[in-house]
Amino acid sequence: MPLFYQHNINGQTKLGIWHITEPESFFLEKVPLKKDVSHPAKRLQHLAGRYLLPYLFADFPLEEILIADTRKPFLQSEKYHFSVSHAGQFAAAIVSSRNRVGVDIERITTRITAISHKFLHPEEEHFLNEDYNHLLEQWAFKEKI
Repeated sequence: MPLFYQHNINGQTKLGIWHITEPESFFLEKVPLKKDVSHPAKRLQHLAGRYLLPYLFADFPLEEILIADTRKPFLQSEKYHFSVSHAGQFAAAIVSSRNRVGVDIERITTRITAISHKFLHPEEEHFLNEDYNHLLEQWAFKEKI
């Protein structure tokens, strides 16, 4: 069970990062695959992210997850607020019973520089293109809003 990192932020909010080393069958025993994900690596990431949700809160209702027009998953009941992210061999999830939350993980690559014009305003691009770490922070921040 490769739980890479887990942090109880407070009594209502928990964060977890999973290092994906298991086969798909491991996750399918506990996680329903509702979304049609055809690429095997993406499907494995999707399943690992969903697997983390009840790992963090045992009563998390996986079967109630809906997808908004913005492609963000949510629970209509708002019993929990949550966010899932994945990159490479890692999946992350944050869950809160009280507050809206967001998480994003990224592999550090030079690809972010090539696409910065897609998520930065020209003034931001001029200011941030010189600093890779700030560029990565802006990408993660803007992806979660």
